[in-house]
Amino acid sequence: MTHNEKRDHWFKEGAIGLTVGVLYGTTSVMVGHPLDTIKTKMQAQKGFESSGMLRTMTTTIKKEGIIGLYRGCVPPLWGSGIYRSTQFAVFEAAYTYLDQYPVMKAEIPGTLGLQPRVLLAGFCGATSRAIIECPLELAKVRRQTGQSYQLSGIYRGFGVTWIRTLGLMGTYFILIDSFRRNCPHVFSSPILGPFLLSGTAATLAWWLVWPFENMKSQVQGNYGRDMPLRQRLALTIRDRGWIGLYRGIGPGTLRSFLANGTSMIVMSNAQKLVTKLGLRD
Repeated sequence: MTHNEKRDHWFKEGAIGLTVGVLYGTTSVMVGHPLDTIKTKMQAQKGFESSGMLRTMTTTIKKEGIIGLYRGCVPPLWGSGIYRSTQFAVFEAAYTYLDQYPVMKAEIPGTLGLQPRVLLAGFCGATSRAIIECPLELAKVRRQTGQSYQLSGIYRGFGVTWIRTLGLMGTYFILIDSFRRNCPHVFSSPILGPFLLSGTAATLAWWLVWPFENMKSQVQGNYGRDMPLRQRLALTIRDRGWIGLYRGIGPGTLRSFLANGTSMIVMSNAQKLVTKLGLRD
């Protein structure tokens, strides 16, 4: 559950989540895309393998201008609104629908009140996101690294995208739900509370799944030869050490915190506006 507003029918909550999720998605791209471009170049573009965040940024600006940092922003700008709104819509609809089953509302021992329906709804929301996001991510990565792509290969890297997204969104929804239940005053703040909550939850989730995000960028960016995910992970560790799995974590962390924090401010206030307008009555 991503808000503390009074809930209505599961279908209506899904529709509301779809609407306000668009605001979350487009805000996220507008705020975070330049840092995402730097991250992707560090992970998947030849010539940037040893460059740090600042060097990658200055080199990109020098060669391509400021517009280079926004290369590939069109697919995620409209696509992010779609897949992020879908993830929230599916999560909210599933979470509300499962309210009718007592077993789904039973608290899991030792989890500070976490309910099974959060896990199941998170799985559904993450899977729906991965299905929509994979082709859009491929288009974005190819544009960011100066490559072209064909429609026949738009689901390249779906496996690692799905694994990454399950871990990412599962962790995010668990943390948001835990904060909502145990620190409800956070949601009452119009700006600082939602910003810190979502920024922190998203960043912790990204840290957890970052090796898979790195591998996804390599697969979709055609970096190196084709190989199974396990072999690609092992090769990265062999060549760069364990720290190599976290390449690009600097700009990724900044992007995650700023983009998700700002986006939650927009979405949480939109949820409050929906209630104020009587659309949940």
